[in-house]
Amino acid sequence: MQITLPQAAGAGVRPLSGKTALVTGSTSGIGLGVAEALAEQGAGIVLNGFGDPQTIMRTRDRLAMEHNVEVAYSGADLSDPSAIAEMMAYARDVLGPVDILVNNAGIQYVAPIGEFPTAKWDAILAVNLSSAFHTIRAVLPEMMQRGYGRIINVASAHGLVASPFKSAYVAAKHGVLGLTKTVALEAATSGVTCNAICPGYVFTPLVEKQIEEQARAHGIAADKVVTDILLASQPNKRFATIEEIGALAVFLAGPGGASITGTSLAVDGGWTAH
Repeated sequence: MQITLPQAAGAGVRPLSGKTALVTGSTSGIGLGVAEALAEQGAGIVLNGFGDPQTIMRTRDRLAMEHNVEVAYSGADLSDPSAIAEMMAYARDVLGPVDILVNNAGIQYVAPIGEFPTAKWDAILAVNLSSAFHTIRAVLPEMMQRGYGRIINVASAHGLVASPFKSAYVAAKHGVLGLTKTVALEAATSGVTCNAICPGYVFTPLVEKQIEEQARAHGIAADKVVTDILLASQPNKRFATIEEIGALAVFLAGPGGASITGTSLAVDGGWTAH
């Protein structure tokens, strides 16, 4: 499903005014927070993701009205390269060339390697890694030709360190960091940057659900799940926030990020400093 909304009147001059940002996996959680932060600075937004259609349309309308930007939506399935190609063409047709690409979409499955379903492995690699390749491939030549572009890959602390039972997720996120470095080097003299944000645990609806599930599974209180399981590896003992991830994405997308490329920026409370 692909829907667009006309731009609201009265947009002021902001650092990202006139730019188009496509954010995958942006109908909730980190992706929506990044889209909101970019819209606040004036960027037109192409949302992407799954969810209740009415909720997505309300989100689209709210972003457009609150931030006075044009907002479009594509429900492309990022495990399907042809659907990605259609989404990229749609974004260009509706809002113009993509200036800021945020690859955020991701899925997870947890199991020992010996029990890990091959279909789950294939799906995680397709959505978490291959989709970033396909979106970057679609926009990078034109970004380089224009002399401006910002590619931000939302990886994970698991792109820097591993955890047991997450073989596909860890492998994909490590791959995202390698892809980030390669793209940065290929585009280094063109005015296009490519960086990765590596969050630790961020408090999102999905994490909130995980807390509830683990509390039931382990027969312990929810606050114990947070302190003894989820945040055990984060020295600052607090969740990162969606707003913090969004603020970093805005900085990387703006003029202050012009010389930052090929980096992996951990937002993990010190997790990967161990």
